[in-house]
Amino acid sequence: MLTPNIKFREFKIKKNSLKIKIELKKLLRDNNSVIKSLTKNYVNNFKLKKLSKYKKFLNYRVIGMGGSTLGTQAIYDFLNFKIKKKFTFLDNLNSSKKKIDKKNYLNLIISKSGNTIETTINSNIFIKKKQTNIFITENNQNHLRKIGEKLKAEIIDHNNFIGGRYSVLSEVGMLPAELMDLDIKKFKQLNNIIKNKKFLNNLINNVATQIHFIKNKKYNSIIINYDEKSENLLNWYQQLVAESLGKNKIGLLPIVSNMPKDNHSVMQLYLDGFKNNFFTFFYVKENNTLKVKNNKILKSQSYLSNKSIDQIIFAQKKATENVFSKKNIPFRGFEIYKRDEKTLGELFCFFILETILIGRTLKINPFDQPAVELIKTETKKILS
Repeated sequence: MLTPNIKFREFKIKKNSLKIKIELKKLLRDNNSVIKSLTKNYVNNFKLKKLSKYKKFLNYRVIGMGGSTLGTQAIYDFLNFKIKKKFTFLDNLNSSKKKIDKKNYLNLIISKSGNTIETTINSNIFIKKKQTNIFITENNQNHLRKIGEKLKAEIIDHNNFIGGRYSVLSEVGMLPAELMDLDIKKFKQLNNIIKNKKFLNNLINNVATQIHFIKNKKYNSIIINYDEKSENLLNWYQQLVAESLGKNKIGLLPIVSNMPKDNHSVMQLYLDGFKNNFFTFFYVKENNTLKVKNNKILKSQSYLSNKSIDQIIFAQKKATENVFSKKNIPFRGFEIYKRDEKTLGELFCFFILETILIGRTLKINPFDQPAVELIKTETKKILS
């Protein structure tokens, strides 16, 4: 087990991991704001007492792009069974005209720079008079901060040293989680997992193996997802890896493949196509799922009798892993056995540490995204 709630299957390929172990020790010693945000010692730039007046709302709208919203979407979907409120996400530009929505929203507008063009546009179009607004942005005179001041909104400082894709356990993800009535302290698991030798060994070995894949031109990291409520968690992971490591003409391309639907489209290629892929299986145990109706089952499919949807999905996952093993296709696997803040916090920690370590080992800065800035600059030129 990776932790009591997460069963983990490592890649069969194991490479020398001494260098990674040394790099991890250095990383944990660094005075790094991202790493601090994973711990219970991190101090959020908001006061719980001050937030209490905003928790009376039933409908919330999160306006942002990329890392400003993906972490919150991951939390909301993964733990939705615990959340009694409705969160809607405006995380892209949509040219279709929206119907007038008369719900009493609290708008949560998030942008580190405060100048993200899509967030600016959506805020301009969808924020209505007399709505309540909270802005999370850097403490400088950026565009969105000025708008927030003009609207007399609550403004929370975004940590200057934590980029969007790493911000899920800072105020960017924890303020919305608090509004969801989740226990935000339980997300902060780094203090616990650094004492867990099994967790650290798995982390180190997985980093070493993925570096081996990169050096051998296996660049496609395909996530075989068997849990629809984890799709946004894996979309968050996709951004984390692609934006952090896609530099200097190397990197990894994470592709989220949702099962069992993709068994009937791309699985043929995964099994018999080109061989520059490696895979991550992701499954979450579900209790009380729908069952097959026995009176509608023919004898030829009697093996489905009394089976729940979860049993069938798990069988499909195991069958696929067995075939991958027979074909020597490299894969690892996560099996999640409890949906709660602690488990999700452990997953956030694992993926963040793994990504940073891969970057540092390859001499890549995992915290910037210089090429994306070129598009932002070019867009401004065209619109000016």
